[in-house]
Amino acid sequence: MLHDISSLPARGHDSVRAEHTGTRERPIGQWLCQLKNLQPSDVEQILEHQRKHGGRFGEVAIGLGLVTEEDVLEVLAKQFEYPYVRFGDSKTNVELVCACDPFGEDAQSFRELRTELLAGVLDGESPRALAVLSPRSGDGRSYVAANLAVAFAQLGGRTLLVDADLRTPRLHRLFEIDDSVGLSKLLCGGVREVVQEVPVPSLFLLGAGPPPPNPLELVQRPRFSKLMQDWLTRFDFVVVDTPAASYGPDARVIASTAGAALAVARPHVTGMAEMQRLLSSLKKGSTALAGVVMNEH
Repeated sequence: MLHDISSLPARGHDSVRAEHTGTRERPIGQWLCQLKNLQPSDVEQILEHQRKHGGRFGEVAIGLGLVTEEDVLEVLAKQFEYPYVRFGDSKTNVELVCACDPFGEDAQSFRELRTELLAGVLDGESPRALAVLSPRSGDGRSYVAANLAVAFAQLGGRTLLVDADLRTPRLHRLFEIDDSVGLSKLLCGGVREVVQEVPVPSLFLLGAGPPPPNPLELVQRPRFSKLMQDWLTRFDFVVVDTPAASYGPDARVIASTAGAALAVARPHVTGMAEMQRLLSSLKKGSTALAGVVMNEH
């Protein structure tokens, strides 16, 4: 779960983008009948239970064993036009809480964070990508970057998630994509277009590609800046995962190119001194700093 984003003063509150998910008037029972083969006799059993004991239709259906909790989540997502993805039983991609459990508490935390960002560093006054940084490995950068990207995609805008961690990439495992090509080869000029679609509507992923021997030099090349400018014209939102700051200045270079940064810390793990060093280094440049988010996942 995410807690307490400590933001710099927000700019442009009047330009916050509306978060809209239009509801459909069809009742959930009709959706369950259509999508989950719920029979009219089952519906009558649910309604009879509601008349006697109360309760919401979906909750009663689950309690009677007629549908599963996942069935109801999927139908609610359809009813309210909200992306919901079943990735299977992988222990890794269940971290994508905004896609797998869009109505859960953790997903709500990411929606609140999304709102803060849209009211602040991503208010639209200046085209910016958002780089996600942290002092060390294991702080949760990939978890935060991936779920933020899903949350932005759920607004309906084309969203690009870039794995710029050319040292210890992880996003290809979260989304189960081929990582034989990616940003590293793109920066070397070995390929032209390596953005891949993922099961989440409106979300696209650029993996890191094979780890190169010179990751810092690759992200410092003018080609990376040109790519970033191109992405900002082609996508409504761009979220960039970065290497841990403990590896060197890669993350700060990437954040400067992106234009905006969000720092991630893990309670009782991330040291105050190392976080202060990271924030101080970001403030030396022109990067718009959103603040620090505490990751308890």
